[in-house]
Amino acid sequence: MSEFIPLSVPRINGNEWTYIKECLDSEWVSSVGSYVERFEADIRRFTGASYAVACVNGTAALHVALRLAGVSAGDEVLVPTLTFIAPVNTIAYLGAHPVFMDADAYYNIDPEKTLQFLRDETVQRGHAAYNKATGRRVAALLPVHVFGNACRLEELAEVCRERGIAIVEDATEGLGTFYRAGTSANKHVGTIGMLGCLSFNGNKIITTGGGGMILTEDPGLAARAKYLSTQAKDDAVQFIHGDIGYNYRLTNIQAALGVAQLEQLPGFLEVKKENFELYNRAIEDITGLCLASPPSYADNNHWMYTLQVEASRYGRDRFQLLADLEAAQVQTRPVWMPNHLQKPYRDCQSYKVKNAVKLWDVTLNLPCSTGLTPDQVEAVVGLLRQ
Repeated sequence: MSEFIPLSVPRINGNEWTYIKECLDSEWVSSVGSYVERFEADIRRFTGASYAVACVNGTAALHVALRLAGVSAGDEVLVPTLTFIAPVNTIAYLGAHPVFMDADAYYNIDPEKTLQFLRDETVQRGHAAYNKATGRRVAALLPVHVFGNACRLEELAEVCRERGIAIVEDATEGLGTFYRAGTSANKHVGTIGMLGCLSFNGNKIITTGGGGMILTEDPGLAARAKYLSTQAKDDAVQFIHGDIGYNYRLTNIQAALGVAQLEQLPGFLEVKKENFELYNRAIEDITGLCLASPPSYADNNHWMYTLQVEASRYGRDRFQLLADLEAAQVQTRPVWMPNHLQKPYRDCQSYKVKNAVKLWDVTLNLPCSTGLTPDQVEAVVGLLRQ
């Protein structure tokens, strides 16, 4: 194949040039400018969140959100092992310790095992839960909506409220995913917990080149998020700072790009769904291959298309298939190595992790750009059939 088909790249097809030029013409290009507040307002309207605070990237958003949730040095945070390493690193930034949970069938944190851990492996003292094995306070739960699949959080949210455990949602892959059932029906991922975080990295469903957003219903948390992300200034004229803050604010140019991208999101979501269905119909009759389905309790954004490869039946494992597709100019990627196996976190506690390792062993992500065409899907499937 002569045409290169990338894994996930942005589609710049709207008002991006116009809005960015406005920034350049006005010379408002840094973290102060009308597009930052406009982007925050647009995200609020789309997600239904009461407050949104723009950050320089999703990792920065998670770092600030965990701090706002009260996570501090010596605490523990429950987090899935099967996720990109960024949310785990933000726990470590605060001097806290990750405790790794297993994955369910949708690549998300396993709610049953997590509930079992809270029931059997923690003890309640006042309005705080403590890990029996370590004696540390379990300060937060950090679920990740992996590949845009909504985590099942209803029962976990109730138990966490009872035990004084804050929920900070990593919705960095989930823009456009809404729950359709239960008490969370019609709510966007990232709006269930105390705080939620989005990402606008270059491979996400919309991009600002690099950017993030903190979502919350609490005006005090929103104000403090903005305060911490802009160097904790008490007096900007006299350079007086009341806390240890960060240079985490999104720039006006990035926000302008985000505004233009968000205008196109409904169309992007349609393309994502249509291409998922094309892949699914074409792959279902290929022996040894399966396209992972999203959970039925949500309208998921289909950010990543997740192929599962049963090597004994298909004849190739995921890495052999990756190499063959790469040779044919098709970019794919395996899922992340589980974090409890990563060098910085091998000594951290993990709880009954089994399915995450199985998913790691069989998963390959297929091309999923918002500009992916049906002909390109057909070309990829043709290579899968060879």
